[in-house]
Amino acid sequence: MRNRSILPLLLAALVVLAMVAFGGAGLLGQQTESTTPGTASSRTATPDGTATSAAAKQSSPQRRTNPSSLPEIRESALPADGRRVLGLIRAGGPFQFSQDDQVFGNFERVLPVRDRGYYREYTVPTPGESDRGARRIVAGNGGEKYYTGDHYETFKYIAEGS
Repeated sequence: MRNRSILPLLLAALVVLAMVAFGGAGLLGQQTESTTPGTASSRTATPDGTATSAAAKQSSPQRRTNPSSLPEIRESALPADGRRVLGLIRAGGPFQFSQDDQVFGNFERVLPVRDRGYYREYTVPTPGESDRGARRIVAGNGGEKYYTGDHYETFKYIAEGS
């Protein structure tokens, strides 16, 4: 009888250990990061009390120089949902998914290497998908934005305003 009461406790302890070891999201098969105290400075509070990243505070597209060696995609060539999400990023939201405007870890090292917390990710819905799909826009604190249609395998620098 005593072994039965210990089993749920052991299972709970294993789940907690796994969440700590895999950062919580690893159990769900996704690599996402939450904001850490060291990265909170890249976010500012809006009048309604929500936090907004520096990348999301940009009100209008500005033509920037591509800071990477990645190919470019014109803003006008993005899928319609991508252009809509780009507008939401500039407006500071609201975003459709709770994972949006969260730290992007750049684990794949496809984007230029920056300090943790520099990049934030946003979902570009994929028609016909029942989940978030593979498309994302990743924004850097310097204002640069990148598009991926294949869940971080490749990126293109977004030439905004064109």
